[in-house]
Amino acid sequence: MLAVDMTGDAVKAKNGSMVAYDGQMSFKKLSGGGEGIRGMVTRRITGEQMTVMEVKGHGTCWFADRASEINLVSLQGDRLFVESSNLLATDAGLRTGTSFTGLRGASQGNGLFTTTVEGHGQAALLSDGPAVVLRVSAQYPLVVDPGAYIAHQGNVRQSFQSGVTFRTFVGEGGGEAFQIRFEGDGLVYVQPSERNTIAGDV
Repeated sequence: MLAVDMTGDAVKAKNGSMVAYDGQMSFKKLSGGGEGIRGMVTRRITGEQMTVMEVKGHGTCWFADRASEINLVSLQGDRLFVESSNLLATDAGLRTGTSFTGLRGASQGNGLFTTTVEGHGQAALLSDGPAVVLRVSAQYPLVVDPGAYIAHQGNVRQSFQSGVTFRTFVGEGGGEAFQIRFEGDGLVYVQPSERNTIAGDV
């Protein structure tokens, strides 16, 4: 559970994620993730669905989503790429949008776009189990199961590859037919559980 202390400021959070509050709070549903009509149209076209509310007031507000783990990421003017289903809340000053991610999105059935968060402030990410942060460097590229991917940040390039499956090594036939390869310099957030993905059934 995420507890946010507010003194007249605001946060943007996944619609319906408020579980309790004390003090005086107001709740407002934001169209298209809070970017106005342009953002709403962009989300309809891309299929990246995220219903967001703005919470403003004085007091403490608690947020949660299906008992998922919550991970705080601090942004210092940089950009975070995150699956919309894994984004719980952001400081109101952070900008959200969508970004083309190529075939990786198609492998997950989540469309070809992912949510971006940028600016100065904190974002709260959801994960099924404690998230692990993995470093990507020029010497050490990283390959990730699409169902375990949560988010990434930094100067990172991603590509989509097929080949030997993870589950082949542990004797579970089928497995992931595709993986995401990250190269460059940055961080990748993964969860110790897998979503059901199209790639896993190919």
